[in-house]
Amino acid sequence: MSEGTMQRAQRAPHSPRAKRLNRVLAGATAVPVLFLAAACSSDSGSDADAKASASASASASASASASPTVPAAKYAKLPEACKALSGKTLDDLVPGGAKSAKEGSSSDVSTRASCSWNGLDNNGVKGSQYRWLNVSLLRFASDPARGAGEEQARTYFRQQVQDAQAETGAKNTKAQPVSRTGDEATLVRYELKKKEGVFKQQTVVARVANVVVTVDYNGAGLAGDKSPDADDLAASAEKVAKETVAAVAKANGEGGSSADSASPSASKSSGSSASPSASAGKAGASKGASPSASASASASASASAADS
Repeated sequence: MSEGTMQRAQRAPHSPRAKRLNRVLAGATAVPVLFLAAACSSDSGSDADAKASASASASASASASASPTVPAAKYAKLPEACKALSGKTLDDLVPGGAKSAKEGSSSDVSTRASCSWNGLDNNGVKGSQYRWLNVSLLRFASDPARGAGEEQARTYFRQQVQDAQAETGAKNTKAQPVSRTGDEATLVRYELKKKEGVFKQQTVVARVANVVVTVDYNGAGLAGDKSPDADDLAASAEKVAKETVAAVAKANGEGGSSADSASPSASKSSGSSASPSASAGKAGASKGASPSASASASASASASAADS
């Protein structure tokens, strides 16, 4: 073999083909290194995700524990509205007594309840005495969105007093605190003239803890009979409020002492209802208007008696 041929043979490994082979081998050697780096990077990301998730969970837990809480409401139930008053009280206040009881409609009697009584004492040619009594109870439960039940009841109490003072057509409206009746209580009194006669309206709004009691009591002398004494009617309405407040306490396992444990209320301040059920206090009719139909029929009966 000539010297030139030997030199060509020694240079063969440095040919383009050999260079390509060397690059392939070098690349193959680098592949495990890349996989190893990627694996380390992946493990590092998983650790970061786990730490972030743990941090988010801890933050959510701290946020939940920091959510506002409200104290539980004192009273969890209401008494049966038509049984809240004694038979003697009803006999004294309404002709016919408990026999005329009419329970108001309610989707949940543990939250709202009402009962009304009405009667006519027909004295023939001397006329008649009409009486109408309505008792409404509304209980507020504590709720994080609306606040403590007692605070909601305070707001509703003020609204009820305002509404009573703003009755359309009312004359000689007066408001005064009522002592020893729940936590606060107010009497609103006025006269309301109807075609049957002049009705002497008495409304007592009382709050005991998270329950608001509204008593409406009115009377009228019909067919020539004299009008009842407004002070007597007011005293009767206050008695009904005290008795109903005591019934709330008794229904919740207390001795009824809350009727005598409260301070007088002089509240006439404004407020707005905190509950969509605020209209429950009206118990379905405006003052003096509910008895009109019955009073009209009874007045006609009295007139017929007078003609005979």
